[in-house]
Amino acid sequence: MATIDLYTIGFEKKSAEIFFKSLKKAGIQHIIDIRLENNSVYDGFTKKTHLPYLLKKIGNIEYHHMPDLAPSKELFARWKKGTMSFPDFEKEFQALIKKRASIENLDQSLLKNNCCLLCFELSPEHCHRRLVAELMKKKWPGLQIHHL
Repeated sequence: MATIDLYTIGFEKKSAEIFFKSLKKAGIQHIIDIRLENNSVYDGFTKKTHLPYLLKKIGNIEYHHMPDLAPSKELFARWKKGTMSFPDFEKEFQALIKKRASIENLDQSLLKNNCCLLCFELSPEHCHRRLVAELMKKKWPGLQIHHL
């Protein structure tokens, strides 16, 4: 695999203007939404009822929802409640993704078209989108990860 850019973005504390401008500036052609649920009242412009339309209309970006790349509700809740550390979350999440074969079943052709992983967290450091990107890089070493 030749070098391919993989992007990630979180929408927390971002206006729709900043969010869409960031995607357009990076030349994103595909969004892979890796949230388990994408219809919360907190999701605003990224709700499943709005985001596919807005992505297509504003940036001609294709939308893909892949909840198999998200943590389970139980795992996410334990981390958010503080009953487990992020390193422990990371280990359990990686084991879950391996068990689901989520990366192995991913259509690699999406990666060749300026693909971006979407989640909520502002920063990638303590977000599963960074973990997913790193697991993808293990499978496809030619990936270059960029956090928007």
